[in-house]
Amino acid sequence: MPTRINPSILAADFANLERELGRIASADLVHVDIMDNHFVPNLTFGPPVVERLLQVSPLPFDVHLMIEDPERWAPGYAEAGAFSVTFHAEASTDPVALARRLRSIGARAGIALKPGTDVEPYLELLPEFDQVLVMTVEPGFGGQSFMASTMPKLGRLADAVRSSGLDVWLQVDGGITEETIVIAAEAGANTFVAGSSVFNAADPAEQIARLRAAADEHTHAH
Repeated sequence: MPTRINPSILAADFANLERELGRIASADLVHVDIMDNHFVPNLTFGPPVVERLLQVSPLPFDVHLMIEDPERWAPGYAEAGAFSVTFHAEASTDPVALARRLRSIGARAGIALKPGTDVEPYLELLPEFDQVLVMTVEPGFGGQSFMASTMPKLGRLADAVRSSGLDVWLQVDGGITEETIVIAAEAGANTFVAGSSVFNAADPAEQIARLRAAADEHTHAH
């Protein structure tokens, strides 16, 4: 499975988002963190901003909803044109129904797990999802340190996906650098969210290439 690098615009210059999107045109998708100041203690954008940014983005959007009541809000992001919409297992009342709704609108459906959330209950639901996001930090703020303690969970998911033959992307988000991307790739991730390490680089395109090369060298091969 190819390596995907999805820079998080949480680390971008908000005064120049169109320019910032252009600087990461060599990435695969743009990771867009939606926070509601309820599910996580921070607030970012809503549907009107996402819809407008999509009109100027060179890449499709990988929307990550860190919000309460995703049943109410997630479909709107799919309708706005997001390529992928990921919601949190901890916030959803009926993840399967919501995933089916997102897919029916035409978006890929993803489910996200906080560092402390057990993966076991979700393994049998894998056919309902296109992506599982293993948070490698506590959601809510950019610039945090990678939590290696989440890697066994990722490995368990990788084994389940491989044995089922499903095409489910395994994504990690939080503290991804040239060093930590190697750890996550070896554990089974193939889709990597990187914020600060891309946007704080002198040349984001070069940094995306370095991250991609580091992950490709260490891809989970079992």
